[in-house]
Amino acid sequence: MSVRVRRVYEPPESEDGTRVLVDRLWPRGLAKDAARVDEWPKGLTPSTELRRWYHAGEGSYEEFARRYEAELAEPEAAELVDRVRELAAKGTVTLVTASKNLEQGHAAVLARLLQS
Repeated sequence: MSVRVRRVYEPPESEDGTRVLVDRLWPRGLAKDAARVDEWPKGLTPSTELRRWYHAGEGSYEEFARRYEAELAEPEAAELVDRVRELAAKGTVTLVTASKNLEQGHAAVLARLLQS
């Protein structure tokens, strides 16, 4: 199983496999055909409350990851996680996001969860 994380603004690569947008909103200034997004499961994104809490600097990345994983365990999100796992079992999945910080963002948490 191969799960990658990339910025959606980077040009698609042949190694990307299935490209899954993991942001709730469409990336600003990016044409849909240029993004080459195959799936857009909005239910995989952190809740608005959690996102605001984290970006306000109120908690650590570790606490954000713990809370986000708890959200992903909820039934609706868990179904979407399973769907992306199924895609990854068939080939590479690239989680794409507009976030600048790939190492400490929600896409990194989701990638770790998918690979576990």
